Amino acid sequence: MNTEQLEGKWNQVKGKFKQKYGNITDDDLTYSEGKFDEMLGEIQEKTGKSKEALKKEIESL
Repeated sequence: MNTEQLEGKWNQVKGKFKQKYGNITDDDLTYSEGKFDEMLGEIQEKTGKSKEALKKEIESL
């Protein structure tokens, strides 16, 4: 799944991320067009997971 497809799916899965990772805020889950990887970097810092692991998790939800 490429970044564009992940961005499209993001609205569907961000609620699940908030439930799973209690320390992630709405601001952490909001991204500007073209800055999806930057947002993943912020989530990566809070969860301790790699960007690749996060992308795979998004794909599986």
